[in-house]
Amino acid sequence: MSTVVQPCARCGARWTVRGAPMHWCPRCRGVLLSPAPVDAPPERRNYRWVARVPGRRPREGRAARPAARAATGTPRYAEMPRWGLRDVPRPAPAGPRNPLARFTDRLPGLLTATAVLFGVAALAELGRYVIVLRNQSKLIPPALLFFSDATVYLSAGLAALCALGGAVGAAGWLVRARAAAYGQAGRADPRSVRTLLCGSLIPVVNLLWPGVFLTELVRRLGGDARVLRAVRIWWGVWILNGAMVFAALCFRFADSLQAQADGVIFTCYTDLVAAVVAVLTLGVVRLCEGRDLRGRVRAPKRWLPATGPVEPVIEPVHPVGESAERAADSAVGNDVGTEPASAPSAERQQEEVMAK
Repeated sequence: MSTVVQPCARCGARWTVRGAPMHWCPRCRGVLLSPAPVDAPPERRNYRWVARVPGRRPREGRAARPAARAATGTPRYAEMPRWGLRDVPRPAPAGPRNPLARFTDRLPGLLTATAVLFGVAALAELGRYVIVLRNQSKLIPPALLFFSDATVYLSAGLAALCALGGAVGAAGWLVRARAAAYGQAGRADPRSVRTLLCGSLIPVVNLLWPGVFLTELVRRLGGDARVLRAVRIWWGVWILNGAMVFAALCFRFADSLQAQADGVIFTCYTDLVAAVVAVLTLGVVRLCEGRDLRGRVRAPKRWLPATGPVEPVIEPVHPVGESAERAADSAVGNDVGTEPASAPSAERQQEEVMAK
């Protein structure tokens, strides 16, 4: 009759099973394998033996220590290690090239130029308003008027052309981004390219639908709250800019000089809002691509819990009670040498005895 034993996974000792099986080796505290007959064939075991190099067997009672490393200097790094803390973005799948790719590839440059030109147009309108105020009391030289008009018309025309190119590029980017987002899930974009282009480029209609298209895109990308908030801010400023453009056009048909002057300063405000819209559009595009406004890849922040207790650097100030202050005063008085009024001195007691 074979004896049932439990081999140790650390030191290799075999322990006879008497009653309930054990879990830990009494010699080295290693894990004991499941009970099996001492002469059981390999197919009846749930473990296997591993051959060790002679002379490398650990001593009884403790595990083998690794070889001591050579003494080296303190390890240092030229930059902060980032292994395991940086998520490499997935490469965008190559999709069919749409006819708007020429504008889409130049979208950041077009939006930047649009913001700059609208800022210049706002300064030109402000200069014209200053000339109108000056013209109430003095005559303006014709050369200055010609320069002001040329600056206003040239900056406004170039800004409008760049804004049109940026709108076309943004529409092409929207088509490409939605196709890539739905393609990652193995689906096709439920909205056709014609619907996306018409909803993004037709005036008045494009005040509503671009926000809807962008919201669907952000939710498909994961629904980041920060990106959704940026889309809503852009949407509100975009609608405000459309209303201001309509009001500025209405000022052009005014008859009175005061209304025309108000139209000039209102056009200045409209150009400033248009520049803000261009910057916000670039910001939304960058956020949807996982980048910041300057085009750098945003590294996600990972917060780690602090396991140690909080140790105050400066000891907090504890309020001292009135009784403690009195005790401190009495202690200070005893140190100086003062005596309580109720305790009579030795000389006074002697004088009373002699008087009796």
